[in-house]
Amino acid sequence: MAAAASAGPHLAGAWLPGEAPPAFAPEAIGALAADVRRPLHVLWHPDARAFGVGAGGSVAAGARPPGTVPLVGTLPPMYPEWLGDPGFRAAHGVRFAYVAGEMANGIATADMVLAMARAEMLAFFGAAGLPLPRVEAALAQIQSALGPDGPAWGTNLIHSPQDPVLEEATVDLYLRRAVARVSASAFMALRPSVVRFAFAGLRRGPDGRPVRPRHVMAKVSRPEVAGPFLSPPPADMLEALVRQGALSAEEASLAAALPVAEDVTVEADSGGHTDNRPLVGLLPEIAGLRDRLARRYGYQAPPRVGCAGGLGTPQAVAAAFAMGAAYVLTGTVNQAAVESGLSEAGKRMLAAAAGADVAMAPAADMFELGVRVQVLKRGTLFAARAARLYELYRAHAGIEAIESGERQRLERDVFRAPLDEIWAQTRRHTLEGGTERAARADSDPKYRMALVFRWYLGNASRWAVAGEPTRQADYQIWCGPAMGAFNSWVAGSFLEDLGRREVAQIGLNLMEGAAVVTRAQQLRAHGVPVPASAFAPMPRPLRSR
Repeated sequence: MAAAASAGPHLAGAWLPGEAPPAFAPEAIGALAADVRRPLHVLWHPDARAFGVGAGGSVAAGARPPGTVPLVGTLPPMYPEWLGDPGFRAAHGVRFAYVAGEMANGIATADMVLAMARAEMLAFFGAAGLPLPRVEAALAQIQSALGPDGPAWGTNLIHSPQDPVLEEATVDLYLRRAVARVSASAFMALRPSVVRFAFAGLRRGPDGRPVRPRHVMAKVSRPEVAGPFLSPPPADMLEALVRQGALSAEEASLAAALPVAEDVTVEADSGGHTDNRPLVGLLPEIAGLRDRLARRYGYQAPPRVGCAGGLGTPQAVAAAFAMGAAYVLTGTVNQAAVESGLSEAGKRMLAAAAGADVAMAPAADMFELGVRVQVLKRGTLFAARAARLYELYRAHAGIEAIESGERQRLERDVFRAPLDEIWAQTRRHTLEGGTERAARADSDPKYRMALVFRWYLGNASRWAVAGEPTRQADYQIWCGPAMGAFNSWVAGSFLEDLGRREVAQIGLNLMEGAAVVTRAQQLRAHGVPVPASAFAPMPRPLRSR
């Protein structure tokens, strides 16, 4: 760029200023860069041999008339609605390529889904961990408020390795309630439940192309998990579903040429289930896998690849789109929103979090497998206590084998009750899920220990949602480093106030800010000396229209 500047750029014509003069000083350039909704002209100052910016005025081609400034080129307006894949916006009927993800235990509430839908953004209800009657009540609330032809929305389908019957029953509910979208999360392999939802009702349209009445968005963090979602379902799985009457022969035949998921969310270092991988490495890797599979199967419409994890600032969102993300999905930052189902105490803890105030802890739903989730560390002892439980699980054959002093500490500090009493409670709950699991627990001390320890892990997240005051030291709050970055970004702005953190305002400001950052980078890439302040837009109250 230095060599090009010394020789002078190739000129596209001349610019005649209007009311505003040309800007060559960094401060004036920064002010113009923030005005993303009008075109900007990249200018050349022949005497100072420097680039600048102009807004308004008029452009003349050819020779340079008196009073004009040499013109390098013109940048069109930059709208936040234009970020991401237009195919994503068209497929889901949304204005923004932005998604509020499904936070379990109803933290992503029906009210949150409705607020996002009305702001023309997509959101998923946090169904994981809730009893099916409560899930159905939330679905009914959303459907009643939006109507059958209303804005797009979705709900969560989480992998339930400990309770596959629940997983299938959840799909039954979604099909019965005519749910059109699910976000499939925490799956380690493709399951028939996902395939059944994805292709039930699949038909051929008037033009001969398959019409999918339902959409699967799959969260993945590893290529080996992404591959099956980006591929057609296995033939033997389709055949089994046809034999069971779960799919028709025509549905299975059409499904054999389509990817299971139309959208795949690459989940980097995030709250909850995560492999802590950096987005800059993971997103290109899975996008490349998508491209190879699309060529192999000859897709007319390849799956879209979006991303999640670490997206707590406009700079992070802009970077994701710059890497080719079709859409962005946020989670952690929405837990502190007004519409979130998390308790006020939990929201205050999140609002005080810094980037390093997170830790990995055993996951309640996959405890025995050693799967971990990322949680808030500041203000709670959950991560340390849960890690100790997993250490004891690995080291002992059953609760009876735990040294008496250690057991007394667990009963006093963690469970606050005798472990035998906790097991009695757990067994009653286990019996509700079927006598087979209860019989296994009665005969397998290690499995019985796992169920008791999972009692603590499962309740810890419920205490955080309910705001149980006597259990604040045990709150399990799923949290990624994005929360600390978000808190730093909103400090001093209206979004610092928890009472004003509406989920739509969070989304609108992240997208608006990402457009500002993208415009600033466009100008810098054209040689304009854009100040650093142009890359740090502050939140402000916005309207969706």
